[in-house]
Amino acid sequence: MSVDHLSAPAVTHGTADLADGLRLHYVTAGEGDRTVLLVHGFPQTWWEWHRVIGPLAAAGFRVVAPDYRGAGNSSRPASGYDKWTLARDLHQLLHEHLDLRGPAVVVGHDIGLMVAYAYAQQFRSDVSGLVVADAPLPGTEVFDRLRGDPRVWHFAFHGARDVAEMLVAGRERPYLQAFFGVRTGDPSAVEGADFERYVAAYSAPGAMRAGFELYRAFDEDAAANRAALEREGRLTVPVLAVGGALSTSGLLVEQMMREVADDVTGLVVPGAGHWVPEERPREFTEALLAFLGGRAGRA
Repeated sequence: MSVDHLSAPAVTHGTADLADGLRLHYVTAGEGDRTVLLVHGFPQTWWEWHRVIGPLAAAGFRVVAPDYRGAGNSSRPASGYDKWTLARDLHQLLHEHLDLRGPAVVVGHDIGLMVAYAYAQQFRSDVSGLVVADAPLPGTEVFDRLRGDPRVWHFAFHGARDVAEMLVAGRERPYLQAFFGVRTGDPSAVEGADFERYVAAYSAPGAMRAGFELYRAFDEDAAANRAALEREGRLTVPVLAVGGALSTSGLLVEQMMREVADDVTGLVVPGAGHWVPEERPREFTEALLAFLGGRAGRA
């Protein structure tokens, strides 16, 4: 393990060798007896949370921020990109590799929202709260409504196996510039060294393919989510549903989560686009800490 000093408390890097040869990279911070699992989106890595980790650790939480399968410094297998499989990866990381005892609060943004929901549905007794930020959830009416919206053109493009890879190969930088730029309320939020981290991560061999596979699994995700809702019922843990006021799905996140959960609190962040934790880290972190200070943090 190595230690990386950020502007906040240090994070410790680790690697977990899990089932079927999967290797996950993750960072941890804090020494608390309450755990917060942070699940990033696409095209990001654990670094999405670098402005959030420090305040959480300083507030007494143990923070775990992995690169999910296919992203960052984690391995990139050919399959397993449905969100229920990604959730099982993270559960194994927490409860077998890190030997977590007790429930965690699971926080997910973008693709991470989908993984976080799958985690909460599969492992109900191991979750004390759920925070979801700015993405449509497959299997909901909101997702079905947004899927045909031209503003989410990338759903179809990423779903075109081999074609998407061919068109983006060698052009990762301009693609990511466009991808971040058109979906933000603050173009300065992901630039400079932060942007370069993502360019390096997604220029690596197989990284874009792995990212696109996340989108190709949406139909499988939808079927799994609908089946779980019918079989297990709605989530009963507290849910914080966060959206950016300028995002395509931002105003719909609370409504969407009310389709699948009983105890939902909504928050729309003014001036934010899709990349809420990076565009408005102070507002996001304050809302998260307030949520953690309530029933979610003490369950």
